[in-house]
Amino acid sequence: MLQVARLAPKLLQEAAEPVAAFFRAQFNDDGGARDRAGNSDLYYTVFALEGLIALQQEPPADRVRGYLQRFGIGDDLDFVHQACLARCWAALGRDALAEEISGPLALRLLQGGNDSVYHQFLKFGALEDLGGTVDDPPAVAQQVLELQSADGSFRGTTPTTAGAVTLLHHLGAEVPRSSVDWLYERARIEGGFYPAPEASVPDLLSTATALHALTAAHAPISAFRESMLDFVDSLWTGRGFCGSWADDVVDSEYTFYALLALGHLSLS
Repeated sequence: MLQVARLAPKLLQEAAEPVAAFFRAQFNDDGGARDRAGNSDLYYTVFALEGLIALQQEPPADRVRGYLQRFGIGDDLDFVHQACLARCWAALGRDALAEEISGPLALRLLQGGNDSVYHQFLKFGALEDLGGTVDDPPAVAQQVLELQSADGSFRGTTPTTAGAVTLLHHLGAEVPRSSVDWLYERARIEGGFYPAPEASVPDLLSTATALHALTAAHAPISAFRESMLDFVDSLWTGRGFCGSWADDVVDSEYTFYALLALGHLSLS
């Protein structure tokens, strides 16, 4: 995802600097990036860090490192934030992650979470961040495939289905054609992807993850390139991106997903 997001400046052009300034402004004095309430949060720190890296900007590494060290090996964190802790350390560079943190944190990630697509997706990525891997990729792939619904989706949502397709690809498993077709059906002719069949408004998370998953599955996206560009552009505020037309808050998560979407659209 980060590799593709690095291509976004090709389409952002002069808007790249305002976006970089927005990401820089997200870091609080304690080194964490702010959530929508202004509080430092590991989840949002992931997106602010990777947003700056995608734009080839230096993150405030020393401040962030001090923030991450407060969490130790993640004993007091839930599974999602443990995965975020691993991703943040990886964003600062593998050499920044001490051995006494990486090993125990990897063990907690292996033992934590549940069998959902979301947790399996986070676990796979976090273990790679820590220099490890899942023990049995075919078994994980089979576990994911067992969660597929009869209509081809996973839990009936675009982000979850996109996560399953992406994870299956990275596990070396065959991606079900029914899942690819289900994602195609969520594409709005005028631009954007709907988060679910009954949704009336497309959103940026669904659009970015669907484009990412379809590309991973080698499914063409060039046919709706221009309409998707128009949709992403409609969420631009002059400094960052909103998640949808129903959302007027700019945050680092959705602004990073804009970079991901633009990166794929620059390739198509």
